[in-house]
Amino acid sequence: MSALIHSLAQSLAQSLANSLAHYRMIRHRVWELLAQARPDDPLSRVVDLVIMVLILLTATAITLESMEDLRVRYVAAFNTAELVFVVAFSVEYLLRLWSSVDDPQYRGNSNLARLRYMISPMAIIDLVAVLPFYLIVLGTITGSDYLMMLKSVRLLRVLKLTRYSASFTILTGVVKDNMRALTAAVFLLMIVMLIAASGIYIFEREAQPVAFGSIPAAMWWAFATLTTVGYGDVTPITAGGKMFGASITVVGVGMVALPTAILASAFSEQLRLRSQQYSNKVDIAMEDGILTTEEQTELEILRNALGISSESAERILATEYSKMTNEYANTEDACPHCARKFEIDTEPQLVGEVLPLR
Repeated sequence: MSALIHSLAQSLAQSLANSLAHYRMIRHRVWELLAQARPDDPLSRVVDLVIMVLILLTATAITLESMEDLRVRYVAAFNTAELVFVVAFSVEYLLRLWSSVDDPQYRGNSNLARLRYMISPMAIIDLVAVLPFYLIVLGTITGSDYLMMLKSVRLLRVLKLTRYSASFTILTGVVKDNMRALTAAVFLLMIVMLIAASGIYIFEREAQPVAFGSIPAAMWWAFATLTTVGYGDVTPITAGGKMFGASITVVGVGMVALPTAILASAFSEQLRLRSQQYSNKVDIAMEDGILTTEEQTELEILRNALGISSESAERILATEYSKMTNEYANTEDACPHCARKFEIDTEPQLVGEVLPLR
């Protein structure tokens, strides 16, 4: 009897272990499908394409719905479309939340990993994309003005497209890495703006008491001038005010160029580092003179992850191939028997199907 119970317990434990393994396998596959598409996974590319099409369609629908005549004429169609979009994006959000445990960024304790994912910028965007619909349906928000504002928030769904943009990922990293320099530039801009507002207040307060009657009132002119927008709604009319305004305009050009230069140089450096990283990977893959199908697939995945264009990747591959060909052509070796030098006539080889760079 005890042997039978022991056997049943073992069978039940094995069944539970198999079910848990199957559950984890399905969860990991869901994460793979919702993560950025891999070149060797056609289904994940289809999923990404469907989500991007839905995002573009919902943005188009929200924009058209803002037109009074179209909204009244096709109210049923707009409501149906919104319901479809909300259901699709809600399912996507829940699946991303469920499978976030398999994301290397959040891997660890299941509940902690999901909590870390929920407070990530992209997860917040996913939540905001569907939250207005549920707030309106539940009647949490009332009043026509608030409802219109809440409906406009739905346009933030367009930000979901940034998940599929490698360039945006690079730009986000650049801003994060250079946050101190950018903060210093903004702080300097605020100081100069305060000086500009104080100066124009001194020169123009008596001539134009309404526009420049106080330093806070003069802030608008200082901001528009320093950012080189120059709306022209408020301008200095005294000789001193005009001279001071001209000098502030010149300073404004430099102030606007400062954060732009920081971002441009950092973005260029980031692209160089990513190209170098890809070049190093190519160099490692071609060390044995053979580029297998698996290595080509890994290089294509890395290219997509780094945001390198196919043209740049082709140039890097051609450079590395030419370098290795020259190395092989100039290589000399000796016969192990007679120690006589001979040249090796071997070139790098491609093994397997050559994958096209997309």
